[in-house]
Amino acid sequence: MNILVLGAGQLARMMSLAGAPLNINIISYDVGSRQLMHPLTLDVRDQSLSDAIAECDAITAEFEHIPDDVLTLCAASGKFYPGKQAIKAGGDRSIEKALLDKTGVPCAPYQLITERSHLDSAIESLGLPLVIKTCQAGYDGKGQWRVKADSNVEQIWSEMSDFLAAGSADAPHSIIAEKMIPFQREVSVIGVRDKAGNMAIYPVTENEHNGGVLTLSLAKAISTDIHQQAVDAFSKLASEMDYVGVLAIEFFDVGGKLMVNEIAPRVHNSGHWTQQGTLCSQFENHLRAVAGLPLGTTEALGPSAMINVLGQPDIPADVLSVSNVTSHWYGKTQRPGRKMGHINVVAESEEALGEKLTALTAFLSEEDYPGVARRGRELVQD
Repeated sequence: MNILVLGAGQLARMMSLAGAPLNINIISYDVGSRQLMHPLTLDVRDQSLSDAIAECDAITAEFEHIPDDVLTLCAASGKFYPGKQAIKAGGDRSIEKALLDKTGVPCAPYQLITERSHLDSAIESLGLPLVIKTCQAGYDGKGQWRVKADSNVEQIWSEMSDFLAAGSADAPHSIIAEKMIPFQREVSVIGVRDKAGNMAIYPVTENEHNGGVLTLSLAKAISTDIHQQAVDAFSKLASEMDYVGVLAIEFFDVGGKLMVNEIAPRVHNSGHWTQQGTLCSQFENHLRAVAGLPLGTTEALGPSAMINVLGQPDIPADVLSVSNVTSHWYGKTQRPGRKMGHINVVAESEEALGEKLTALTAFLSEEDYPGVARRGRELVQD
């Protein structure tokens, strides 16, 4: 079976690795260069997108920011999962917010901004501080501002107006102002839904960010109430979109109540731990759903962690001296802050997971891998 993936980054790479044992061949389409290529070797194929669509059995995507003409062409084939609506919702916060409102899934109070008067109205109705986010083209903390006092409104509006002006009649730009929520932690849920509507949910993951970029994810025991809120949100959103594949939802935990931060209609960074922490990873389950195969188990083998490798030249080989630690390298050109790879850790207990994280700090500095030492200590003490 051949599956075409829109995007040629590390997520397509990991889908290819997961698909090989299932006899699923992955073909990547780089939307920037508009070239088809092998996701591992990056060898370019002399083939048009239309021909690749005709030859493949299914189409999916590894990210949301895909040109509308490409989405339309793929959707017209009837082979595209999770579908154009879902990808648009993940790539445009105004569409995402409308979806959340329609399904009754809680999110932060917000207001859409397309002109200066809307910003003034948001400050008045929502109050300060505000988090301002671009509706399009924002990810990993990019395209965001914080309005904490009236004194910095003019400078921020200048930057916002430049973004709005960069839009066009066919692709207008907009901005969302959200009330800043004092949350206790950030969590996410990864789930999968097949073509018949069957769903399977992985354990809720606790996440840490630095500068808006995910640095560490922990899959460990969490309250039944938090888990059920996440499952309910997944079920409502996936059912509304008639979703097929893996869907990730990021939440703020506000005093035990979950509020959606954003959704990602694809396999997700916070679910990388499933490669070693479960028998069927998010990548395999996504392909199973898209290919029409039975879904695999989402049960965790034990408490797990995923450590992002950001901007580093390599992963220290010594991390492999710690038992049940696996390294994943993406083969990308190094640049500061870029996701270069990740490290997965699996243990038989939360205390043992803390001991492994602590052991890894001998090779992973706090500066480059923030939070690993602290979370290791906390898990051992708990």
